[in-house]
Order: sequence, then C-alpha cells, then structure tokens
Amino acid sequence: MQWPDWFWSHSAKQTDDTTTEALATDKEPPTKHASGKRSYYTTPQTITACVLTTATTLTLIRLYKTYLRRIPTVNYLKPGLFRHRTLYGYVTSVGDADNFHLFHTPGGRLAGWGWLRGRKVQDLTRAQLRGQTVHVRLAGVDAPELGHFGKATQPFGPEALEWLRGEVLHRYVRVRVYRRDQYERVVGMVWRRKWVVWREDVGHEMLKLGWATVYEAKFGSEFGDKEELYRAAEKRAKERGLGMWQEPSLIGRLLGHEKSTVETPREYKTRTAAEEKAGKIREKGK
Repeated sequence: MQWPDWFWSHSAKQTDDTTTEALATDKEPPTKHASGKRSYYTTPQTITACVLTTATTLTLIRLYKTYLRRIPTVNYLKPGLFRHRTLYGYVTSVGDADNFHLFHTPGGRLAGWGWLRGRKVQDLTRAQLRGQTVHVRLAGVDAPELGHFGKATQPFGPEALEWLRGEVLHRYVRVRVYRRDQYERVVGMVWRRKWVVWREDVGHEMLKLGWATVYEAKFGSEFGDKEELYRAAEKRAKERGLGMWQEPSLIGRLLGHEKSTVETPREYKTRTAAEEKAGKIREKGK
C-alpha cells in the first residue's frame, strides 16, 4: 500500500530535528570550555599556591647562595660579603705565624662535611686542595716573621708558628671576613671552638701569650671593634714577659745574658725593606 505524502514529510522533519539536537549535544561551544579554564587558573586557591611555590623556590635559592654555596678561593668573595659574612671551614695548612689556608665547608657537619662520603676534607690530597682554599690572614695582629726570600728569621718566629699550628691546623674555625689585601688574602677575625659552647678569638689569644704584636701598619689595619681589647692584651703580655717579650731567666742572667731590645714585626719589615732598597741602589751604582 502506498503511504500518503504527508507522512513522509513529517518523518523527514522529525529526523532532521533529532540529528540537529544530537549534533548540538555532542559539540559544546568552545567559548564555554575556554571560559572554564580561565576561571580555574584565576581562583584564589590556585593563585595562592603559585605565589607560595614561587616564594619558596626563590627563598631556597637565596639560602643556598648565602649559606650553602662553597667559596673555593678569595676570587669568589663578592665585595658585598665583606664585614657581613663569616666563613666556616677546615684549616688545611699553616705557612706563617699569622695566616693559613681554609677549605670552606658551608653548613658544617650538618651538611655532611667531615663524615659524609665525598665530603671528608681531611682525606683530600695536596693536589686536590690546590686552588680550592681561601688564604686567610689574622686581623689585628702581626707575628714574628719567618725566613722567606733570603731574609733572616725573626726571633720567636718558629715558636709563634708552632703555637698557631697547634691552635688551628686540621681544625674547623670560623672567620669574619673584613677585606681582601694586596696579597690575595682575606683579612678576618678568626674563632675556634674551644668547648661545646665556648669559642676562642685566635688573634686575641696570640696577643695574650706574647706570640704577636698589634698590627701597626699605616694602611690596612683591621680590628673590627676590638682594637682596645687587643692593645690591652699586648700590654699585659709585655708586663708579664710572655712569648717574644720574655726576659732571660735567672740562670741566663747569671751566665751574662742581658735583656735584648725586642724588634717588632713592623720594625723588622721596615728594616729589611730599607736594606733591600739600599742593596738595589748599590747594584745600580756598580
């Protein structure tokens, strides 16, 4: 039987309407999805999380650069660190009675230095330490000179050297860095831990025992805020005849030894510099 025309037209219209609705349901307008993404990334919770993550990352980077980054030599010390920063490290060698070489160990034992594999400074060879230490000069003190470059050794120079080695060699010390001198050294105040909660100012102790004088150069003197303390310690050592200020013993006096005038390290340097200059003038005159 043939279906009437009005039935076919009604079925076709219904099919078209169903297809249109299905397409509309399957395809969501792109603007609505994009708007949802924007609203997610701009919620207070998301913004707060981003800010906290960024702030934490920047803080950790700053902490690393300030406290945990190792400084291998004086060339890595920026001017802004002087007088505001201390260096904690292991003394690898003592060449003179008022200076030494320090291997910087930021973070100390908490960071694994001295006991963790790969951080045992005491096991490093001389070749491994080359170019990896900071040359430190004790601030505010001047010890008797040793014989270098053909110059004679000052009296009590070896004794002062042995004392300093006994105090700091192969030990951990802390240095407050003041400045960089003309010999590529860091001039600084040095402390070492004597007891669990007690620390000792190495320069001050050296003056108290008479193994050094107060630094008397016209330029480059550094004392921090301890100049008066240092001068008082030197004065007491002189009065008590300690170290380089000592007088002949009773037996020495009986044998005819007389008290000699002490030539300070500054006087020694001035004299030897004048002698060297006079020698050069004589060489030119020949």
